[in-house]
Amino acid sequence: MRIAIGSDHAGFALKQELAAFLREEGHEVVDVGTDSSEPIDYPVYCLLVARAVADGAVERGIVLGGSGQGEQIAANKVRGIRAALCHDLWMAQMARRHNDANVLSMGGRVVAPDYAKEIVRAWLATPFDGGRHARRIEQIARIERGEQP
Repeated sequence: MRIAIGSDHAGFALKQELAAFLREEGHEVVDVGTDSSEPIDYPVYCLLVARAVADGAVERGIVLGGSGQGEQIAANKVRGIRAALCHDLWMAQMARRHNDANVLSMGGRVVAPDYAKEIVRAWLATPFDGGRHARRIEQIARIERGEQP
């Protein structure tokens, strides 16, 4: 799978770990930055990841920061993005099963690297359930287009 990954300074160390992990797992990684732990604003990198997913340049995206909260919010501003903040396995699985999340957000100050790898693995492996959930995803898309759900 082709996966874009980006972070701010607080998520940089986790980004480095996850990018290497994903490559070891056989995925193609598009690292959009940042390239150091020097303070930087996260919206820039979240936008790059989200646009890559929305444009179809990659299949999935991962955004990382201190908590992951702002990163999720920023990524979700891009039409077609369903970014989910997941700090445990159950949330990662539910984000895929029920919400067809195409961007995963995590906090480098919240999740230990080894557990983050488990979360990523579960998120990538879990399929979308479809059915009634597909109807809800379509309702979200209508809201994005300024229509009634």
